[in-house]
Amino acid sequence: MTADNDLAREPEDIEPTHVSRQRLARAMAYLDESTRNLFEFLNAPRHAVSVSFPVQMEDGSVRVFNGYRVIHNRSLGPGKGGIRYHPDVTLDEVRFLAALMTWKCALIDIPFGGAKGGVACDTKQLTENEIRHITRRFITELGDAIGPYTDIPAPDLYTNAQTMAWIYDTYDTLHPGRNNLPVVTGKPLDIGGSEGRQEATGRGLFFAAQRLISTNLLPELTRLEGVRINIQGFGNVGSVAARAFREAGALITGISDTQGGVYCSDGIDPDVACAYKNEHGTVVGLPGTQSLTNSAFLEHACDILILAALSNEIRIDNAGRIKARFIIEAANGPITPAADRILNGRGIRVLPDILANAGGVLVSYFEWVQNNENERWELAQVNAKLKAKMQNAVDAVVNRWQNLSTQELEPASQGDAGQWAESTPIDLRTAALVIAIERLARVTMERGVWP
Repeated sequence: MTADNDLAREPEDIEPTHVSRQRLARAMAYLDESTRNLFEFLNAPRHAVSVSFPVQMEDGSVRVFNGYRVIHNRSLGPGKGGIRYHPDVTLDEVRFLAALMTWKCALIDIPFGGAKGGVACDTKQLTENEIRHITRRFITELGDAIGPYTDIPAPDLYTNAQTMAWIYDTYDTLHPGRNNLPVVTGKPLDIGGSEGRQEATGRGLFFAAQRLISTNLLPELTRLEGVRINIQGFGNVGSVAARAFREAGALITGISDTQGGVYCSDGIDPDVACAYKNEHGTVVGLPGTQSLTNSAFLEHACDILILAALSNEIRIDNAGRIKARFIIEAANGPITPAADRILNGRGIRVLPDILANAGGVLVSYFEWVQNNENERWELAQVNAKLKAKMQNAVDAVVNRWQNLSTQELEPASQGDAGQWAESTPIDLRTAALVIAIERLARVTMERGVWP
């Protein structure tokens, strides 16, 4: 533990664009020189839009909101990525998340590039009418920056199917006479949404974890029956995953939200927990459970810890105290690069975000296809396609991880790549990034660098 303690005393840089660059550089150390030459191209966002707009509030006052939309890369196809509403949204965060979407789409092999958007606002302090006004004004300000074959939004943090319906209606009003349904995914079923989209991220996460466990990559976890699972973030993704794992025989021993966590060694019924949260606004106080602070919850012993909350939850200062055997990133970027190194050094495997939570964008792609073809797929068909894609991606990452684990790194002429050519064992995140970068680099070179 000495190395962990020494690392924990170092200052940690968690600025989003720096984190993105570090992870890209680490993966580049395992790639050939021609791919490394694309480092700056793959790191830089292609297009970024910042807007400020006024909205009249219910009390008659006028507030100005800041919104952002970033397309990171379009080599594989139109931009694809969610829109989040959160008071801490910044352009740098959106750039980081857009890059994650690029790697995610490339990894799971769908014809989209990476994009992301957001508005800095607190939906918990806004009425439904105010959120609707913010949404319509934001989409109007973006104008033709989004489009069915240019950039396609979807739900993200504190946005949902209703938000997507307002986005579609606003865009359709401004662009009459076309089939505009594919401009946004995650819509209600009544206006072109796909069966299974709301549950897609949580269900895809379950399929991925189930497949990984079946590979025997985790010696102490060979089956889901009786496995103890703690879930940080009991929202849509966390609750869907909880139900899926419980149906497979796992014990949901802990759940948490912004106000704290609860634990029960005998297991928690997700349906009971959802009903309690809907009534009380939090899971804290759920009968038959022990209450924990959010920091204590993260460090509580379990077999699988699912991170379904926010970014940077496991950092250099707490990674050494994590007692989970296996971690699944349902959220985007919940583990910092330095924490990755600590966890990896301790033998704690991490199923990375670009694989674990890819179910959402997969079923968004299915919705986009259905909208373009004027089709409606049954839920069983959607779930079968989702399961197959998630399993294929897991198999590819595990195989690449096993191959790269024995690869001797060559000296890198590229400075950023060279800094990661060290003795730290390769992790699943880096193996996944290597696959995504290879696919993107191959297409980039086949298309040619224009002009």
